[in-house]
Amino acid sequence: MLKLIKNHFLHVLKFSAANANDVEDFRIKYLGKKGIISELFEQFKQLNSVTDKKEIGKEINLLKNAVKEKIETLLSKPLSERTKKKEDLTKPGEFYSAGSLHPLTIVKNKILDVFLQFGFVISEGPEIEDDWHNFSALNIPMEHPARDMQDTFFVQKDPDYLLRTHTSSVQVRYMENQSPPIKTISPGRVFRNEAISARAHCIFHQIEGLYIDETVSFADLKQLLYSFAKELFNSKTKVRFRPSYFPFTEPSAEMDISCNICGGKGCNICKHTGWVEILGCGMVDPMVLDNCKINSDKYNGYAFGLGIERIAMLKYQIKDLRLFYENDIRFLNQFKSAF
Repeated sequence: MLKLIKNHFLHVLKFSAANANDVEDFRIKYLGKKGIISELFEQFKQLNSVTDKKEIGKEINLLKNAVKEKIETLLSKPLSERTKKKEDLTKPGEFYSAGSLHPLTIVKNKILDVFLQFGFVISEGPEIEDDWHNFSALNIPMEHPARDMQDTFFVQKDPDYLLRTHTSSVQVRYMENQSPPIKTISPGRVFRNEAISARAHCIFHQIEGLYIDETVSFADLKQLLYSFAKELFNSKTKVRFRPSYFPFTEPSAEMDISCNICGGKGCNICKHTGWVEILGCGMVDPMVLDNCKINSDKYNGYAFGLGIERIAMLKYQIKDLRLFYENDIRFLNQFKSAF
């Protein structure tokens, strides 16, 4: 048995591998469940002499360690040192498929580019917010009925904290720490406890804008949003404003654009109206300014917020919002040339 072990020692010392597969075959041959080392230990159990057991057991363990060291040595060497074959320098290089940005990232960047041209700066904030920044500071106190409009994910251990339902919380933080004039755009992920469908999801992305200064009018807001729609889509895009209600703006409006998926004929995305609402907007309520320690007698401003998914669906004529979250490579590959 000692002679057999020594023969294996010689084989281990002389062994060389051309690639990682050879090393793996070598490992299985010696260290596998039915490998040579396991067989030697089975034979070891049948020995009767204590002296033989002590000597042979030591040799088997030395062989086992030698095999492990050999494997580590082979794997630590570069491939060029493991093989004697010369590299064929005339061989064509390997093709690696280029990836792409996610369509939501592409659209977010395009939207930000438009507003950056108008002098806005980017601001960001935490996704886990407290009640003050997400609700109360925005003129939504505990008893306000507008809270019923928000399907909120609260942090279980502390009901005062929640996953933010809009990026307006970032605007509150920005107003608390900056003095007017303020001109900021806040992109980010938001969360609402909604049923997932072709038109809605519990996770989505928003971009909200805020402009605070001494002489800001609703006409300024409309002109900005007209220019934004024409810049992001095309010059033929039709725009309309409808009166609406938001607790943190007064007056408030919703802005629709003509549905470019159906061409205004009606589809499931535009609810067969030919129009799609893309954002809400309005003049900042004076109470919100006062909550953020900004003098509402001196300053006023406008705010607006839009959903990135809705814009992406319109821009790329996608009829199901769930496609953005399924990570289907066939879907994502279509956006390689979109940025």
